[in-house]
Amino acid sequence: MPRNYFDEPVAERYDASSADRFEPAVINPTVDFLADLANGGAALELGIGTGRIALPLSQRGVQVHGIDLSSAMVARLRAKAGAHDIDVTIGDFATTDVGRSFRLVYLVYNTIMNLTTQDEQVQCFRNVAAHLEPGGCFVIEVGIPDLQRLPPGETVRAFTVSPTRLGFDEYDIAAQILYSHHYSVVDGQLEFFSAPFRYVWPTELDLMARLAGMTLRERWSGWNREPFTSASTTHVSVWEKPA
Repeated sequence: MPRNYFDEPVAERYDASSADRFEPAVINPTVDFLADLANGGAALELGIGTGRIALPLSQRGVQVHGIDLSSAMVARLRAKAGAHDIDVTIGDFATTDVGRSFRLVYLVYNTIMNLTTQDEQVQCFRNVAAHLEPGGCFVIEVGIPDLQRLPPGETVRAFTVSPTRLGFDEYDIAAQILYSHHYSVVDGQLEFFSAPFRYVWPTELDLMARLAGMTLRERWSGWNREPFTSASTTHVSVWEKPA
């Protein structure tokens, strides 16, 4: 089972540290996209966390079930209004079976990278296929690896620099792993969080989908269906299980 990097105290401050991801300009297009694909059916969120997407999607009338490894993150979800409408299973989303099928399975904000081996990511696709109804869809939102934007010979990229926060990714190219390092000043104290993530290319994900019996239906740069191009830094991909 993967190591849980999102227990206390990370869960305690997760929403505050990700406040920009809770803005309506981010939430609304995401929920619109997912609700459209669910088309009245039920949805399963892998890595449901504190419910950033699950809660507004549930409020749109979609029945949502979640899987998450962190009971601390789920406890934050449980404390929020509307959480009683969402069932959550604690476990590894690459292997956990919730015992029912769904019209939609989705995994947002780079969460596929929490699985730090190729075998785990392949198993995740197989687990998704086992949970999807015929004709159902699997959605992943994930970044494009920044390797081509790194200066020659360098393997470190800063993604946050402010008086109270510093964040940078350190790439181990041979292992296809990036180590994400976060330094924050909280109440006058320096806090540090670091975790490994396995970055993955769109074509590699397509192959994982094929191994699980799914095919690519559509790919966009973002939730507003912006065209996916060579300049895209993220993608939202949809694979479909045969009807």
